[in-house]
Amino acid sequence: MGDKLRIVLVEQRGMGGMIHYSYQMCTALANEGADVTLVTAREYELQNFPHNFKVESIMDLWSLKTDPLLVELPRNAVEALGRKIFWNVRRAFRAMQYVWQWVRLTNHLLKRKPDVIQFGASKFAIEAVFYSILKRSGIILGHVCHEFEMREVSRNLINQWGDALYITAFRTFDAIFLHGEANLMKFQSMFAIPIERLHSISHGNEQIFPETDKSADIGKKLRSKYGLDDTQPVVLFFGNLTPSKGIPDLIQAFGIVHSRNPKARLVIAGMPSRYIDMNLLHKMVADLRLSEAVVFDSRYLDIEEIAPLMQLAAVAVYPYHSITQSGALQAAYTFGKPVVATKVGGFLESVEDGKSGFLVPPESPAELADAILKIINDPILAKEMGSHAKHLSETRFAWEPIARDILKVYSGLVKTKNL
Repeated sequence: MGDKLRIVLVEQRGMGGMIHYSYQMCTALANEGADVTLVTAREYELQNFPHNFKVESIMDLWSLKTDPLLVELPRNAVEALGRKIFWNVRRAFRAMQYVWQWVRLTNHLLKRKPDVIQFGASKFAIEAVFYSILKRSGIILGHVCHEFEMREVSRNLINQWGDALYITAFRTFDAIFLHGEANLMKFQSMFAIPIERLHSISHGNEQIFPETDKSADIGKKLRSKYGLDDTQPVVLFFGNLTPSKGIPDLIQAFGIVHSRNPKARLVIAGMPSRYIDMNLLHKMVADLRLSEAVVFDSRYLDIEEIAPLMQLAAVAVYPYHSITQSGALQAAYTFGKPVVATKVGGFLESVEDGKSGFLVPPESPAELADAILKIINDPILAKEMGSHAKHLSETRFAWEPIARDILKVYSGLVKTKNL
């Protein structure tokens, strides 16, 4: 490939699924011969991991690790109103902070002037302004589009204005990578981006979560914290808690599961988003008389807790109403766990129905329950499905071919630019 292609990956969040994805992407691109730099937040949770690429932790943003407003339930209506007022004031200050950090980031990138800048998740439509500035400097811009639908917000005038900015943002990119052909075609139909700029890639595996000497102890602590014993099959939901992920459907389904297998336990682990009402979920569990069988762990789990958490599970469940792709599902595959997922978005391509798990219709608790019971009541089937899931993680979702495909696109764009 001649001189090394100089690529800067920008992931403004230094914690969570997006930085895990970016770390693995950077590692794979560097292994394939690129000169890679990751630009991220000062709070970078993977700083002690091995790196074959450079890291510049320059963005000063608020922590995602804990937020009492999301984790601790309000005790009464007055407290709920007070939180709402505080939330809106804090949101305004954070918006100003975010814009300032993007000003700093843009200046930094213009000074560096790499061959390619690749962006991950776009959080806010205002980013389109900064993409345009970078585009005018002559730098090739790429984007891995993890999400292109606004699933969790109401459709009002402000959001319609935001949609227009998102379209402007997408048009600035020289290459946009989407997870799977179905997502590519849907994206193209929504935004009318020239098809030659769109490229389908797999969602890489999640073989980032370490199993250490402490994993067994952490697993014991989690099992004790959740009140689990070794005889209880654990149904696991892992990931950020948002309305589009169908958690009420899962709770309803688990009511059926528990009635047929009273030993079963449901663990719902992950940070709530501001769009989900945790009070309603807790009330639903109580109304179904499942309080002794359902555990909420509503916090950001440290990276060393993921492997022990996954090892607790008999099955991982993804009852989403809509999705593009899911790193959480890839985490289950990494640890050889069978899955039950809904027939939406990228799950249709990632889950081999009857082999790595089961696919069921969305918003169908009865069918979700039947699929869960088939797995937890049949350890031989669960083991076979888990083995196939792990095989997919190591082969079909390996990072090396993904990196090669991306570098091929960027090399072509650089060559065309230099003609």
